[in-house]
Amino acid sequence: MPRKKKYISAKNDHKLQEIGRLILKFMNHNSTKIYNYKQISDGIDYKNPRQRELVIQALHQLLSVQRIKEVEKGKYIINLKIEETLTGIIDFNQTGNAYVKVEGLEDDIFVHSKNVKDALQGDTVLIVTYHFKGRKIEGSVLEVLERSRSEFVGTFQFIKHKDFGFVVGDKKRINTDIFVPKGKIGGAQDGDKVVVKMTDWKQGEKNPEGEIIKVLGAPGEHETEIHSILAEYGLPYTFPEDVENEASNLDRSIRHEEVAKRRDMRDICTFTIDPKDAKDFDDALSIQKLENGNWEIGVHIADVSHYVVPGTLIDDEAYDRATSVYLVDRVVPMLPEVLSNDVCSLRPNEDKYTFSAVFEITDDAEVKKEWFGRTVIHSDRRFAYEEAQERIEKKEGELAEEILVLDRLAKILRKERIDNGAITFDRSEVRFNLDENNEPIGVYFKVSKDSNHLIEEFMLLANRKVSEFVSLNRRGEPTGNTFIYRIHDDPDPAKLEALRDFVGTFGYKMNLANTKKVAESLNNLLKEVQGKGEENMIETLAMRSMSKAVYSTNPIGHYGLGFEYYSHFTSPIRRYPDLIAHRLLQHYLDGGKSPHKEEYEVKSKHCSSMERLAADAERDSIKFMQVKFMEKHIGEEFTGVISGVADFGFWVQIPENGAEGLIKLRDLMDDSYSYDAKNHLVQGSRTGNQYQLGDKVTIKVMKANLIQKQLDFKIVEPQNS
Repeated sequence: MPRKKKYISAKNDHKLQEIGRLILKFMNHNSTKIYNYKQISDGIDYKNPRQRELVIQALHQLLSVQRIKEVEKGKYIINLKIEETLTGIIDFNQTGNAYVKVEGLEDDIFVHSKNVKDALQGDTVLIVTYHFKGRKIEGSVLEVLERSRSEFVGTFQFIKHKDFGFVVGDKKRINTDIFVPKGKIGGAQDGDKVVVKMTDWKQGEKNPEGEIIKVLGAPGEHETEIHSILAEYGLPYTFPEDVENEASNLDRSIRHEEVAKRRDMRDICTFTIDPKDAKDFDDALSIQKLENGNWEIGVHIADVSHYVVPGTLIDDEAYDRATSVYLVDRVVPMLPEVLSNDVCSLRPNEDKYTFSAVFEITDDAEVKKEWFGRTVIHSDRRFAYEEAQERIEKKEGELAEEILVLDRLAKILRKERIDNGAITFDRSEVRFNLDENNEPIGVYFKVSKDSNHLIEEFMLLANRKVSEFVSLNRRGEPTGNTFIYRIHDDPDPAKLEALRDFVGTFGYKMNLANTKKVAESLNNLLKEVQGKGEENMIETLAMRSMSKAVYSTNPIGHYGLGFEYYSHFTSPIRRYPDLIAHRLLQHYLDGGKSPHKEEYEVKSKHCSSMERLAADAERDSIKFMQVKFMEKHIGEEFTGVISGVADFGFWVQIPENGAEGLIKLRDLMDDSYSYDAKNHLVQGSRTGNQYQLGDKVTIKVMKANLIQKQLDFKIVEPQNS
């Protein structure tokens, strides 16, 4: 019982931190005003007795970390003094201005470009804060405490007759040019795209000094730009030779003595369903009917942990990478190809070592029994999603009966999940048809069908059940065992309220009374907007109201899926957290005691960080390919939808190909426009013309910049007010 109390208090502590952020945001509106707890409760709309009790607890927490002061009993003022110093992470925008994110503060602190000193994107900085009357708190950088990186991608500009040059980078990533002296040019030619390592930044000097460590090639060329994306995010595209050698020397044979330690499932009907161009098959399904009429469904995952052992070069490299990176034209794998596409890949007609979750399931998709452990399987057939979908739709073909049973069970599991509070964001993903030279010749959208949902539901079932097995005892009480969870926090209440108010102007209603009502409201909203003009806008805003999913040792649950316990277990070929989960699960199956959490929390943070980098790189590769595709359409007109609005302009997305371009406010010649952040629009001061998120507009493609990965559009017809 004490363990249960500890678990609940951890979750409560997380909730109090969220309320604390709401309190700070409210008190920041008038940082010189003194508030009592009732005014604060009313200000953040926490009005019932239980909510007010939470506000009092959050106030005590803020007092303990000196974020607020108690000026007299029960009266509080924000403790953000003039010239207070704070530490945070700096984030630049394209204008050269920046914002510093400080833990515990709801709002980021603005830093003008003239006050950024020698800070660079992502650095940890010490800033001094100050107030201007009628404006938000601003800050100036005092000192860079920690550099986030020392290597940057840019274009080399050689200064003739001087034997030196400068590397000019993306202004968002590095807001100054890097001076490269004679002897440090590394064979680069004027105009080459390069990787430069910053070696020094002397006090008082305008530019840092560096040396060119890699020449990537001519800007705009396909290979140059793809390698630039990987270099920009510090993602390697080759494996060190010693890692490749270690992988090549692994024992690939299926040995009798190893099979004897495992559950042998080679005689059971087993198959894989994957994208048609996949090479790393890390999951397979088996199915057989039991004598009692139930179904035995096996979710079989490549047993990467059998081959990749802690302390080896392969494991160290896999941990550093933490994830495979899926660019438009290639995969940068977490594991060497001999492992990812051969030894560990569950290819048809080959015996393979697997780690399995095996369920006895009724015709109503109720799980009666579960078993976890190491197995050996033999996949009978490899299906592409399209082939499996054909079986579902036509109800005929090889293994159609088995696929139809799995499809029916998956549909029940999916409905139960949604009924229990899962959110159904089902947005289509852009894909490209490439020719033999990796040139984009067409664009299409990947849409999830029943075959995709079939695999998704059984992977979700395995992930959830593994997590529950480790985390709960037979009485359903928390074990306190260390594990790596995939967590997704509740949405920010302030963002949800803003979304509710905004969609209300379109006639949609949202109920934010509790977590379940919020989920129901979001699902209903996403259904109601389908096919309507405001669909894209509202889907985008709903997505932005969500938290980001991350890895953690603290099981606060997964809001989007509606699961109290959830882990990643089903893709160890391409995700390191799944490999950690396999090792820990086997440790507990062997009767091992719970290891210390601290080591695994560090690993969780590293994996979350690398996942974000990979996602950014993947997004950049899509942008690059979209710009490349749109090069052929310069001067053409399209109907687009406004997909984002900022103080300097707005973005328009072309629905048929997903390409997104910028309209700068300074290019709108019919009026002077100002930004309305609350209503996601810009408005003309004289005409009243508005351009709002979700509006349809006619645009002309004016410019395609491959190096900046940016499209510039021009409005063809002014918007009517």
